[in-house]
Amino acid sequence: MKSPKTFYIALGSNKGNRLKFLQMALDKIYLEIGEVLQISGVYETPAWGFEGEAFLNACVAVGSRFSSEEVLDKLLKIETSLGRSRSVAHTYQNRSIDLDILLLGEEIIDSDLLKVPHPQMQNRKFVLLPLSDIAPKEIHPVLQRSISQLLLETGDVSPIDRVTEKLGNPGKSRGFQNCNYIAIEGNIGAGKTSLATMISQDFNAKLILERFKDNPFLPKFYEDQHRYAFPLEMSFLADRYQQLSDDLAQYDLFTDFVVSDYDVFKSLIFAKITLQEDEYSLYNKLFGIIYKELVKPDLYVYLYQNTDRLLENIKTRGRDYEQNIQPEYLININKSYLAYIKSQTNINVKIIDITGKDFINNREDYLSILEEIAGIREEKIEKRK
Repeated sequence: MKSPKTFYIALGSNKGNRLKFLQMALDKIYLEIGEVLQISGVYETPAWGFEGEAFLNACVAVGSRFSSEEVLDKLLKIETSLGRSRSVAHTYQNRSIDLDILLLGEEIIDSDLLKVPHPQMQNRKFVLLPLSDIAPKEIHPVLQRSISQLLLETGDVSPIDRVTEKLGNPGKSRGFQNCNYIAIEGNIGAGKTSLATMISQDFNAKLILERFKDNPFLPKFYEDQHRYAFPLEMSFLADRYQQLSDDLAQYDLFTDFVVSDYDVFKSLIFAKITLQEDEYSLYNKLFGIIYKELVKPDLYVYLYQNTDRLLENIKTRGRDYEQNIQPEYLININKSYLAYIKSQTNINVKIIDITGKDFINNREDYLSILEEIAGIREEKIEKRK
């Protein structure tokens, strides 16, 4: 899973309702590109390089997992969707919206389509002033000057005025401040690890990932389930108990919440499917003892994927020992999860159908899942009042 990179993007408009165009562009950036981390003030400046109406300009910092080329492509499509038309002669002209990538950390990009840092940013006060609002200490990787230094040194003496209107952060109202512990669960290949990782990155949460890769019995189990089912389930139970005990024991010392890609009760679900009756009876007794001692999630999210999509995901991620998993096994796992969830009246649970969604590559799908999670969280808060 890629970690988000911080893109510094300039926004400008000198046609129609300029502030509205800036806000609409920012809303689309949030929906299609990434989290809006910071927003500068809005500044009015004369048209630069041609005769035209005055511009409103701003800069934003955006955290995105997309590549620079993908971000550029999305910005161009946002411009087009908001009525921007580009001159064939590439001359300056009035425009409803103008979006430019200014900086991307220490990266230097010099391609036919994209140049980062923006080659003219040091000569444009209408870029440097709003950028200094949000990134005064950011270093220009070519000129080796901070943004605040470049602002002091620029030869651009164009008049520039800060307006009273502000741009709103479209994602500001969303968050997980009222949850201490969220568990993301799902079938094999449902995407629970990816979603938990993305949430942890975007909301600065402590991440707990299941350590299944270190289990020596897992490849053996897929070769001979009857022989290795009991040692596999016992080793998983012991490891999950140890990991959650260690990581959750001090979770209340953290200001952020905890998100995990499993809950320990999955041990019981898989054991029910894989173990013989007498083995399961013993296993269930041990599980009951362990489960009572563990901190329970405030919110439990189950990601539902249909079997065909699960098999596609399993094939795509390419783990050798998973390639012979049969559809019936996945169907039984899903049935067991749903039966367990329905039998539990004391857990706060949300089942989200993500069949047909690609929340890794489609940000709108990702945001729709977050909205569903936030919705169940708000319902819980209301019930407490």
